[in-house]
Amino acid sequence: MATKEKNFEESLVELEKIVKDLESGNIPLDDAITKFNEAMKIAKVCNDKLNKAEESVNKILNKDGTLEEFNVE
Repeated sequence: MATKEKNFEESLVELEKIVKDLESGNIPLDDAITKFNEAMKIAKVCNDKLNKAEESVNKILNKDGTLEEFNVE
């Protein structure tokens, strides 16, 4: 069964939970390392989604229906 990819907000909630768990200091070292690695993977996914959204937002629709980069000079 294929797992559904989490959206940005779901990933962010999961990342925040991991950070709170790590900040509590009540996690054994091995579990903390595992959670840290998981958090880094989630952070990368979130960063990639933000970069993709930024690229999409930084385009302008021309009259002919094509997209081009929007640059403020």
